[in-house]
Amino acid sequence: MLVVATFIQAATNMFNEYFDYVKGLDTPDSVGIAGAITQDGVQPRTILYTALATLTAAMLLGIYICAHSSWWLALIGAVSALVGFLYSGSPYPISASPFGELIAGGLMGTGIVLLSCFIQQTSIHLHEVLMSIPLTVLIGAILTANNIRDIEGDRANGRRTLAILLGHKWAVRFLACSLLSANLWVVLLVLLGVSSPWVLIALGSLLPSALAIQRFQSKPTLAEMMVGMQRVAQTNTIFGTLFLIGLLIGN
Repeated sequence: MLVVATFIQAATNMFNEYFDYVKGLDTPDSVGIAGAITQDGVQPRTILYTALATLTAAMLLGIYICAHSSWWLALIGAVSALVGFLYSGSPYPISASPFGELIAGGLMGTGIVLLSCFIQQTSIHLHEVLMSIPLTVLIGAILTANNIRDIEGDRANGRRTLAILLGHKWAVRFLACSLLSANLWVVLLVLLGVSSPWVLIALGSLLPSALAIQRFQSKPTLAEMMVGMQRVAQTNTIFGTLFLIGLLIGN
């Protein structure tokens, strides 16, 4: 399951790299992109074929997983793979819509957690759903940070991301609320008795959250927003690691 999730994520990134180049969104002057094509000289078709091969490998492993759990997972896996492609590959890509954070965060956060639980125990419980919510929020926050940085370029290319609809000021406020709500959700989990108080150590991610927001305020430069984006991603990593440690100690 870990390998499948990693492969689908990698394939999604490569499709995004390929189609953003084909559509003219990524150029040698673009800031903050992966740049395998525009900066490292990798042929576009190499990126596309590698993405397809990675996705195929994920699907083959998915068949093995289904054979040892439930064939209903094949449908879910197919939908996940399709979303990975449509995220940037369709004429109206998900990444260009206001729903990118919700769809990507939901699949990569709650979706992957619940699939993993089902594969291991053939059932899903409410407390697992509740405990996956902060991960969905934080993954969505990474996309919000990315879209805040790209507001001007995305607007020029006719994209309608949530950050564009909100504008820079309110998009930053939305990002701040997302980062804060993920931590407050952990507090709620403890108060409701869903999890042990040990998971409160995940609140250690509040500091990098605050530092990230600072980088997006007061008309920042692209370089400053790049640092902010990195700190949002670091927040996700720090939160997830501390949350896991808290769960292990609590159990």
